[in-house]
Amino acid sequence: MLQPDRETRAEWTKTVTAFVEEFIEGLEAAPASTPGTALLPPPPAETPGELADLLAQFAGAASQAVETAGPRYLAYFPAGGLYSSVLAEFAAQATNRYTGVASTAPALVAMEHSVIRWLCAEFGLPASASGIFTTGASLATLSAVHAARQDRLGSHDPTGTIYVTPHTHHCVAKAAHITGFAPDSLRVVPTDADLRMDIQAARAMITEDRDQGRRPFLIVGTAGATSTGVVDPLDDIATLAGEQDLWFHVDGAYGGAFQLTERGREILTGVGKADSIAWDPHKSLFLPYGTGVLLVRDEAKLRAAHVADGDYLQDLDHGTGVPDYSDLGPELTREFRGLRIWLPLHLHGVAAFRAALDEKHDLADHLREQLATIPGLELLPSDLTVVVFRSEHGDEASEELLSRINGSRKFFLSSTRLGGRFTLRICVLSHRTHREHVDEVIDLIRRLTA
Repeated sequence: MLQPDRETRAEWTKTVTAFVEEFIEGLEAAPASTPGTALLPPPPAETPGELADLLAQFAGAASQAVETAGPRYLAYFPAGGLYSSVLAEFAAQATNRYTGVASTAPALVAMEHSVIRWLCAEFGLPASASGIFTTGASLATLSAVHAARQDRLGSHDPTGTIYVTPHTHHCVAKAAHITGFAPDSLRVVPTDADLRMDIQAARAMITEDRDQGRRPFLIVGTAGATSTGVVDPLDDIATLAGEQDLWFHVDGAYGGAFQLTERGREILTGVGKADSIAWDPHKSLFLPYGTGVLLVRDEAKLRAAHVADGDYLQDLDHGTGVPDYSDLGPELTREFRGLRIWLPLHLHGVAAFRAALDEKHDLADHLREQLATIPGLELLPSDLTVVVFRSEHGDEASEELLSRINGSRKFFLSSTRLGGRFTLRICVLSHRTHREHVDEVIDLIRRLTA
């Protein structure tokens, strides 16, 4: 029976709710990581199973993982998953509305678009701006690269050239590859002593490439590099892009949300001059994985790069006054993504998010200050809530330190390479991580380096 009665639905909901409550209540004491196996479970049976038994199987599998929802996950970019967003997704999936074309659910698309318009205003984009929620910044970047190519080159041109730095996220290279550009179309601009794009070097490379018959069309500034959290000189890149008639894309996948705070706006100066901005609310707005957004300065350019039609769509009304999201991205089939961000923003209020981001910024500053007092550690340049450090005794000592920290199962950190050397990396970003957790990891590092 695929349509259970009300009593059964209520019992199922009670069972799932109990599981979720137990999971959330256990996060404070849960290990930061648990080894697991990838053994395939049996195939589905012909006869019905018991929900409690199936949830127990799921719980066992979910426990064999890095605890990305917990307060001691400090690797990569934590995504705790707000409970209010979970409830929003439950309601959105239950109603199961289609939002690829606005006329099938115009009021819901209007709700979603109201958040897009608010975000455009927060980023200082003009009235022509718009955007679309995606599954993540990788898909947003793909659409941005495609739109930039169409707008600046007119069609695919193998001489088209893109400018990045060694710290640009690999999704840009991936998007360039998918859109048909060879690896040598990506030009890597060196960085300065603070690991930010060297503007003079970029200008010289663009001039040289033009002289050699290439067609520079896109430059990427990073608003929060994955390895270091460092923000490129966005204002200077915007000026350069204007001088050279380049599309200016900002990868704000991690750092974009800090535009909501006063400190963040100072650090991200110039972001409002971008032609496109990719950002992941599932990182710095604490939402569940699979929540990205692309904002563009000119909606018409994004639409021109993605619009398509078919005879089977002739019954749909395209004059609702809000965008058809299928015209702004590669997806025609699309669920109602907006509620997972609309509901938390309205339920908690924007000030709560601003305060949480400021708290994480304060915690990262505290972490930097304390790590600087530990003998034998070297701190490297970092911004926002990413902190990078390593042992002064070389790579082997740094690797051993990370292994012992993660081996404790109290915390889970990640690593990167800076200047060719193994470097430990901490990112304070989960809405469940607070001062006591940061002090706890500081104490652990002190003990392990004594």
